[in-house]
Amino acid sequence: MASPKKTKFEMAVINKIAEVRREQGLSQDDLALFLDVTRGFIGQVESPNSPSTYSLNQINRLAYKLGCSLHDILPKSPIEEKDWDD
Repeated sequence: MASPKKTKFEMAVINKIAEVRREQGLSQDDLALFLDVTRGFIGQVESPNSPSTYSLNQINRLAYKLGCSLHDILPKSPIEEKDWDD
């Protein structure tokens, strides 16, 4: 089985954005339109098997669109990755 293409941190941010998006009744199409990207890009970002991620500027814009703070989207604590050197 192939390893995930995204880090745990990236997936935590992406999953939180997707959760807030769904809570607000927004579709992947809605986010794509707001970010001026394709719906397929949003689908790739939300898939753990694709290397696509949001840029920092896109995360900032999404926080604005979703009416939340960046603190609401980012993990409260650092997430350790298994490949970090101690």
